[in-house]
Amino acid sequence: MAIVSNILTPTPPFAGRRWTSRIYPGEPAHTSGVRADLAADLFRVAGIDEETSENMVLCLSEMFANACAHSGSGQGVEGRVVRTLYMPTASSIQVAVVDDGTRTDAVEFQGPQIPQERTPKEWAEAERGRGLLLIHHLADRWGTRSVVDFPFCAGLGTVTWAEFTLNGGGQG
Repeated sequence: MAIVSNILTPTPPFAGRRWTSRIYPGEPAHTSGVRADLAADLFRVAGIDEETSENMVLCLSEMFANACAHSGSGQGVEGRVVRTLYMPTASSIQVAVVDDGTRTDAVEFQGPQIPQERTPKEWAEAERGRGLLLIHHLADRWGTRSVVDFPFCAGLGTVTWAEFTLNGGGQG
């Protein structure tokens, strides 16, 4: 009698599927663990092709790095980043990071945004600022929002999300 294991068999996608949120220290050194955890979670979902999975992992890396670099998540030993994974529909999947909000050394809360006022030469010479542009080109949809949607709570945390269509179909 053979024992068949379900552990490595991908499960079918379904609308409303949510994974348990994962919490990571807000330190760039944890990027490889963040990437590996998402890749393992995606491996367990039927209908995600390799390119979409790789694009999601790359976008998550950028979102995680931004949270560490530009929010309170990257300040001190208490900083953290939360990763969520959710299927809004049976044919789409969304990965997001939630940061700890405005840095104590920040002048004013701006939120994540793609630098718009760069010439082609400035883009070629820039050492930073391509992460959100990369997400813009790889994800089918992406965006940001405040964790708490009240004007006086701006700066308490930002959710940055990227959504992908199963079986390809991205803009990139």
